[in-house]
This record gives sequence, structure tokens and C-alpha cells, in this order.
Amino acid sequence: MKVLITGGAGHIGSHIAEKLLERGEQVVVIDNYQTGRRDNLTPQNNLQVIEGSIGDSQLVDRAFKEFKPEIVIHAAASYKDPDNWYEDAMTNVVGTVNIVKASVEAGVKRLVYFQTALCYGLKPIEQPITLKHPYFAGLCEGGSSYAISKTGGELYIELSGLDFISFRLANSYGPRNLSGPLPTFYSRLTTGKECFVNDTRRDFIFVEDLVACVMKAIDGKGTKGYYHISSGSDYAIKELFDATLKALDITLEKDVEVRQRGEDDVYTILLDPSKTNKDFDWTVSTPLEEGIKKTIEWYKRYGISQTYTHLKGVDK
Repeated sequence: MKVLITGGAGHIGSHIAEKLLERGEQVVVIDNYQTGRRDNLTPQNNLQVIEGSIGDSQLVDRAFKEFKPEIVIHAAASYKDPDNWYEDAMTNVVGTVNIVKASVEAGVKRLVYFQTALCYGLKPIEQPITLKHPYFAGLCEGGSSYAISKTGGELYIELSGLDFISFRLANSYGPRNLSGPLPTFYSRLTTGKECFVNDTRRDFIFVEDLVACVMKAIDGKGTKGYYHISSGSDYAIKELFDATLKALDITLEKDVEVRQRGEDDVYTILLDPSKTNKDFDWTVSTPLEEGIKKTIEWYKRYGISQTYTHLKGVDK
């Protein structure tokens, strides 16, 4: 099988590439290394890495024409700077359009996309959120450029007529993850800096569980359209912080500060994974504490030089 992965040096993309290469598939990765890492991929015969942006239509067209992929995994996304609307639009919208057009031209059998659960907005009208929930419930009332542009990209994919699976994701964590609270907690706790936690809850999913579901989609499971990848349970960020302390064997002299969430954050986004559980014969299998322990072990081995967030005004 010939699989092209955008953002293939990132947290999710590199794990998918690894799984495909393990079973002998041919893989081409496109990545501009804005948030991916070069050491996430090990050079090997069946792997080609193209350094560049999916916003570059000529680069994308050339990659598709030369490789002729059967499956496309679209994991590339801009979220590094919440105020850089131009880059978000160029990557998440224009870049997605480039990938979609090239996929149609190449006769790609299936395109797999990763969408943020923030597509439902900051004021969800139900919990847990089902796939019937509308887009944009309060999305633009303090929402993020990341959420807006990722949703724009998803709509262009649907418009294309391609056979696609769009996975709307809970918060993925695990080895190679450099965004969100966990790498931030690790970085600060191991350098003697104070931490705080927001008064929010999140549904966390370990990257290995996520990739297991994606591999089923690559192999033809599921029907064209939208799915949730989530555990179906949410945790307070304070619980994540406490599990991080336990994994690091750290005891604080005083309780961590709990702060109110910012205007572009939401209290909880709990996704209903029942359709995914049924259609993919899949469910999560990694307990939160076990996943955090594995993630911390990776951070200790490979280090963290920078973390990222799509939220404004966050002291990283």
C-alpha cells in the first residue's frame, strides 16, 4: 500500500507512519517541522520525507504525481501561534484544499482527516457531544483561529466528493506530544518552575489507542463521514497534573493553583464515541495513569525544548 502522510513528523502522524512501515507499506511524509521533530522518524527504505509546507501547491502536486498514493492521512495542522491567522489559514484551509485537489486528481481511495473537537464551539448544547451536534456553537465568541481554520478544511474535504473519514478528536497525548497541558507540566516541574491548572475538564486519549483506530480506517473500516475518537470520559486537568506528579515521584510543598479558564477555552468537551466503537470494533485500552507514565518516560529520554498551544494568553 502507498500512503502519503501530511504532518508525518508530528505527534500523531509519526506514530501512524511507524505502524505502516512496520508492516511493509510505502510511506511518503510531507512536513515543514514547525511543530514536528526530525527524530520522530527513523530513516528506512520504504520511507521518503519531503520537507515543505502543504500550503505550497506545486510541492503537493509534485509529491502526488511522483508517488501516486492510494491513501492520504492528513495530519498536518498549524496551531503554533494563536495570533498567526495567516499561517493557520494557509496550512489548515489552503493547504487542505491543495491536498484535496491533488487527492481527487490522483484517484485516492480514502482520505483520513483529523479535526479538533473545538469545531463544536465553546458552548456545546449537549454533553456528551454526539455527531448530530451542529458546528460553531459559540465558536467565534472568543474562539480560536485554529478551530475556525480546521473546520474550514474539513468542509472542503466534504465538498470534494472523496471517500473520507474525518476523526474529531479528544485530547491526544503520549510520546512525541508537545502541545497541551502534559508536556507543559513536565517541562515546568522538571525545571523548578511553578505550575497552575485551569478549572477545565478534558477527554484524554493515548496516542497508541488513537492510532489503532486510524489503522482500521486505512484498511477500509468505517463509512464515509464523521467519527469521534475519544474515551467517552473526561478528567479534570487537576487529575492530569496529579498523575504527572506521581509519574515523576514529586511531592509539592503546597497545592497547585487552580485558575479560571480563558475566554477562548471551554469547560469540557466530552465526545460520544459510540459510532466509532461499533463501526470500527474499537475502544480505548490504556488507563490515564499508564499512558502518562509512558509519556513521561519518553520526555525523560528525548527531552522537550518547546511546547505549543492554540490558546491565547497562556503562560507556557
